[in-house]
Amino acid sequence: MTTATFTTGRGTGTGRVRLAHGEDWLSVCDRALLTPGRGVAVLLPDGDQAAVFTDRAGRVYAIGNRDPFTGAYVLSRGLLGSAGGRPFVASPLLKQRFDLATGVCLDDEGAAVPVFAVRAD
Repeated sequence: MTTATFTTGRGTGTGRVRLAHGEDWLSVCDRALLTPGRGVAVLLPDGDQAAVFTDRAGRVYAIGNRDPFTGAYVLSRGLLGSAGGRPFVASPLLKQRFDLATGVCLDDEGAAVPVFAVRAD
């Protein structure tokens, strides 16, 4: 599994959200379409999926959408929260929490999801 450098934009701009994918930046949606506290699933050109979130402070995050415990592509439907000041998404199935900055599972450090670098204009 590969994790990428994590960067965010702040604010509620009307620009585009782009993910680092390979050597390119892939435009995935208009920032205005993201609802704070909710996720959206993004189908990537290689057939993989990403889950893109924005928090109430306007920071944008992107992680792999596949829950490593079940194999289901559902993390974009998870609930956002924070633990010790670290933002996470809780899987809607078995409720494991994944750190949005590192991808590491807060409930089982042996599990993780990929993290995508994000540019949000």
